Amino acid sequence: MKKKQAKQSLPKVVDAADMGKDKLKRKDYEKELRDLQAELCALQDWVVAERKRVIIIFEGRDAAGKGGTIKAITERVSPRIFRLVALPAPSDREKSQVYAQRYINHFPAAGEIVIFDRSWYNRAGVEHVMGFCTKEQHRRFLELCPLFEKNMIVDNGIILLKYWLEVGDEEQERRFRARIDDPVRQWKLSPMDLPSRERWYDYSRARDQMLDATDTDYAPWNIVNSDDKRQARLNIISHLLSQIPYERQKKKKVKLPKRNMKHAYDDDAPMANRRWIPARS
Repeated sequence: MKKKQAKQSLPKVVDAADMGKDKLKRKDYEKELRDLQAELCALQDWVVAERKRVIIIFEGRDAAGKGGTIKAITERVSPRIFRLVALPAPSDREKSQVYAQRYINHFPAAGEIVIFDRSWYNRAGVEHVMGFCTKEQHRRFLELCPLFEKNMIVDNGIILLKYWLEVGDEEQERRFRARIDDPVRQWKLSPMDLPSRERWYDYSRARDQMLDATDTDYAPWNIVNSDDKRQARLNIISHLLSQIPYERQKKKKVKLPKRNMKHAYDDDAPMANRRWIPARS
């Protein structure tokens, strides 16, 4: 299916080697983001109309900017269509289940896009590095994951996109320090964040093993340099839109109806003595 050209051309994806040379100004970033978010709305309409199913996975180093990227994607679309899944640590019952079971329960139905903020790849990353799974469980995961993604996802007609956000050592440290010092960011510091600084190279090796085993032609990993958060978000959304052959849907012209005055009354009067919240001066 050939995708129709959008009225606004999508921002050019910037090569990783050029990242950081010219910081994107906020005004330019917000304009480009707004254009891309309009395209995400068009994608949303197409997914609903064509009853498509889409899974988008976001993985990466801690403080790589996954949350901000997901927010940029979802802030202008319907949460009933773009569903965000960010699972907590598994319960004792979930630990006894087939490993992928808790994730399959959240797979999209027709007309849905599911975004996984962390996913089954926890087993290849934090679970492996922090010793939450055995070496055999880790080995089995890397062996079976490509088969799972092919047979359970891709061959079932689900569009699968996988993004790995890579942040540099110095930039990660800067972001962690900002979280420590800022009371409105301290909630972002999870018990796993600080050990991730100490075990930087353990996570690097785990990343390398994961990419070697699960970067396939039918479910490839898309790597993003996220040292520049703004440019990374634009790059990811542009790439995401380019990977799905959506078409703009024809929409009926909306006409706002006039108010029916048949049973009109002073509907402000009953509200006068209600418990209104005082306006701040």
